[in-house]
Amino acid sequence: MRPARLPKLTPGRAYRTSDLAAWSSNPTRLAKRLVREGRLKRLRHGFFTVPTEGRWGPGSPSDAELLRAFLGGDRYVLTGPEYWNALGLGATAVSPEQLVYNSKRSGTFELDGRRFRLRRVALPRRVTPEWYAVDLLENHDLGGASLQQLEAGLAHALAEKRLSARRLEAAARSHGTRGTRELVERAKRRAGSQE
Repeated sequence: MRPARLPKLTPGRAYRTSDLAAWSSNPTRLAKRLVREGRLKRLRHGFFTVPTEGRWGPGSPSDAELLRAFLGGDRYVLTGPEYWNALGLGATAVSPEQLVYNSKRSGTFELDGRRFRLRRVALPRRVTPEWYAVDLLENHDLGGASLQQLEAGLAHALAEKRLSARRLEAAARSHGTRGTRELVERAKRRAGSQE
C-alpha cells in the first residue's frame, strides 16, 4: 500500500471519497484523516467540501459546485420557482428546495444545509426562457399559478415579444404534454402571434 500523500485541496470545492483515490490507495481513511485535521468538512456519507473562511465566518461551496461533485460531473439543469417567477407569467411561488433535472438520480437530498429535489428526466440541449415557460406549465402546481393565469401571462409575453412563439412551440413539442401543447397554441392565438 502506497503512503498517503496529502492532496492540495481547493477551498470551496466539493469532493467525493472516490476523488481522493488519486492521493491514496485507501481514500476513505484519507478522507477521515482530512476531516479530523479540519481540511475537509463532511457534508454526507462519501461527500465532502473544503472549508473556506469569509468575511462573516465559514463559507460554503456554490450550488453549482455541490451539484458538480454530487452528480459526478454529469450535466444538469437548475429550474424551479426562482426561474419561473423571472418569466413574468404570473408564477409567484417560493420553495425551500432547488429543483434539479439530471440524467443520474431522483430524490430529495440535503447538501451543506441546502435541499435539492433531483429529477431524472431527459434534458434539453439548450435551456431558453421558452423552455422554462414550458417547464412552468408542466409544473404549474409548484409554480403557484393556475393554468388560466399562465395562459393569460403567456399570451401577454408573446404579444410583447418577450418570448418567441417559434421557440415556445418547439419547447412544447419536445418537452411538453399534449395539454401543454394545446395551451401554448391557445396562448399564441390569443396573442395574435404569427411567427
